Amino acid sequence: MSIRHGLLALLEHGPRYGSQLRTEFESRTGATWPLNVGQVYTTLGRLERDGLVGQSGEDSAGHALYAITDAGRAELRTWFEKPVDRTSPARDELAIKLAMAVGAPGVDIRAVIQSQRRHTVKAMQDYTRLKAQALAALEDTASRERDDVAWLLVLEQLIFQTEAEARWLDHCESRLIRLSATAVAPAPAPSDTASASASVEPGHGPGAPHAPGAGAGGGGEAGGSGGRRGARAGGRGR
Repeated sequence: MSIRHGLLALLEHGPRYGSQLRTEFESRTGATWPLNVGQVYTTLGRLERDGLVGQSGEDSAGHALYAITDAGRAELRTWFEKPVDRTSPARDELAIKLAMAVGAPGVDIRAVIQSQRRHTVKAMQDYTRLKAQALAALEDTASRERDDVAWLLVLEQLIFQTEAEARWLDHCESRLIRLSATAVAPAPAPSDTASASASVEPGHGPGAPHAPGAGAGGGGEAGGSGGRRGARAGGRGR
């Protein structure tokens, strides 16, 4: 989330002071990403340092006003026109949690997934209910308030996001079940021929020579190594 560019977008409508910017930002986004006044003024200080905003006197109540500069407008235009970079995605706590839960001692990763799925589905239901309320509010008013439309778009993004998360959790659980089934698959049972060849024939005790490829002993060794190769191949198949 770019607070920096969000504040520039609000300042393009005219000079604002810190608390006013915070209120308008939260109104536009439905307080999905709440800000505190300190965070707003820290960002304004950096924008002023970079020449993107400047102080523009005070209002009647003595609040220091900030206004966007020409450089700030150019920065804002670039932000609107440039796609959001996905090559370095933001850290996702849920993905990190599941990655760390794999193989962690004493952690039932499927229980973690199921608990998160319940929470995700509940959030999706809440967002859907809020969307219905937002649509009803837009239909009841002749004019389309800018903040109401913006909030509707944010809500729909949250709904799509939680739907995708729920599908991903289903996929994770299915993947773990398949991998678990592969991991515990029993090795092929030795054949009757291999079992019979394991017995020592008269005259073929320890130290007795065997002709290459002759006798049941050679067949038993081949069967045993074949079984081990099959088990290793099964392990790599996981």
